[in-house]
Amino acid sequence: MTAIEIRVDDVGQLFDTLDPFPFREKDLDRDAEEYIVGWARELPLNQPMAIVIHLPSEKATDMVAEDVRQAFSRYFDYRAGITRRDLNELFRVGRRSLAVGALVLVVSIGVAQIVVGMRPNETIARLVEESSLILGWVANWRPLEIFLYDWWPIWRRLRLYRRLAEAEVTISSRDGR
Repeated sequence: MTAIEIRVDDVGQLFDTLDPFPFREKDLDRDAEEYIVGWARELPLNQPMAIVIHLPSEKATDMVAEDVRQAFSRYFDYRAGITRRDLNELFRVGRRSLAVGALVLVVSIGVAQIVVGMRPNETIARLVEESSLILGWVANWRPLEIFLYDWWPIWRRLRLYRRLAEAEVTISSRDGR
């Protein structure tokens, strides 16, 4: 098991001080989240993950450990849910963009065929035909980008948040107890 280690003087340093909710429902401090997520990205994907929080021995109680465990799990579950909704929204936009792009492509091909059939001027007909086809394919650029590339980083972030939500969180006293 690979571990992310954090040393703090008080467990409150890990959580957003402006968040009015009870301890177990608080958001993580932005710097703490960046630190944890940054280290988690570096860890192997095929191994379980652990988060070890080092506290002074007088503050490392079993009650604090359970509260922190629940808070971390809840927070990263929440982040995974948000990321899942982001991914769903991206695919929804992708489907709509694909429908529009396909319609533009069909109309562009139709315009190109009509202009070629009319042949008023060979040069102008060729220019309109090529321009219509380019427009049709460019209209599909964004949906193709979404379905081929844009979803991968969001999916990786979702997997990372899920792994963090499942991570074993332990409190360790600094004097070794």
